Amino acid sequence: MGEVDSRFILTSNPSMRCDGKSDYKKYNGDDERNSRYPFVNALSMSGGEGDNSYSTNSLLQKRVLWKAKPVLVKNTKGIMITLNFPSYIKVADLGCASGQNTFLTMSEIINTINVLYEQCDQKPPEIDCCLNDLPESDFNTTFKSIPFFNKRVESKGLCFVSGVPGSFYSRLFPRKSLHFGHSSYSLHFLSKVPEGLEKNSSSVYITSSSLPSEYKAYLNQFQIDFTTFLKMRSEEMVSNGRMVLTFIGRSTLDNPLYRDCCHFWTLLSKSLHDLVSEGIVSASKVNSFKMPFYDPTKEEVKEMIQNEGSFEINDLELHGFDLGQSNQDKDYRLHTHISKAGQKEASCIRAVSEPLLASHFGDDIIDALFNKFAYHASQHDSCMNKTTVSLVVSLIRK
Repeated sequence: MGEVDSRFILTSNPSMRCDGKSDYKKYNGDDERNSRYPFVNALSMSGGEGDNSYSTNSLLQKRVLWKAKPVLVKNTKGIMITLNFPSYIKVADLGCASGQNTFLTMSEIINTINVLYEQCDQKPPEIDCCLNDLPESDFNTTFKSIPFFNKRVESKGLCFVSGVPGSFYSRLFPRKSLHFGHSSYSLHFLSKVPEGLEKNSSSVYITSSSLPSEYKAYLNQFQIDFTTFLKMRSEEMVSNGRMVLTFIGRSTLDNPLYRDCCHFWTLLSKSLHDLVSEGIVSASKVNSFKMPFYDPTKEEVKEMIQNEGSFEINDLELHGFDLGQSNQDKDYRLHTHISKAGQKEASCIRAVSEPLLASHFGDDIIDALFNKFAYHASQHDSCMNKTTVSLVVSLIRK
């Protein structure tokens, strides 16, 4: 078994041009990701390897990766054959977060490539593995997982791992250099909080009580961001290059405002309002916090890809979404089990939202907030009418 080359290069943000402006600013006209909501600049997963870190609390994301594996393997094989077994391949994980999950994906891609090359009697290629996330991300924890990566990779060729800090809503790589792109559970996060949400301040995200204008504002911002993402990747990808993208979406419903009672941001809103009623947090502070997030439908995603025009849809699937709670009937579960399930859900959501929340509210309320969250999650453990799903889409560069 060949050894993965242990040269790790943390590159500077390639999206910065010589005039000091990024391609993201060029296309969107923002001096910051959101000046009205500065906490968005803290968007990242909780770093480190402690009890509340993303690395420790990302089992859901790991399950999502395994569900998307057939699409990933199929498209990895497809591009190698289409490109006639290139000797050099650049692969990028966009929004890699921190910890081992990104290497689960990379090792799957590399092993698929090497097995295919061996079966077709081709010389093993050199593979450039680029791990991308925002500069605030904990790349150090990710790179500590290199030994885990080495054990999983059955590589007979050279494999190079590098970190690429920067927003994937900007240019990250040279033109026509990227062969395969992957992103899992990242594209539902927006570049900014949408404009015009001040009229509805009762929730951190869309609920059944939201104004129609709030849904339209979130949809519009997702359209801008996702279209920008596709445009940036279309410039970077080789002809017939491919991407596999997985993100949180929602089932098709007649009411675009509807989010079920156990939707994670609905539970977060309830928990914050509990702290308001107890005098721990001011109502104005809560009212000025909104999640930079959107969960699109399958139809919305399909329409945006077709309208942008650079990619052909190869696969588009819906998978069930489960934060790890039991599917057994509630009558057969003990209260302690329900409470434990609620705590697991709270830990998962804390790992992805704590930096944002701490930036806006401070660190002091975080433990109390997610104790409330765990309670509310356990109360809604039997909620069966869940709207949240995972969307998996594979794309081919035209």
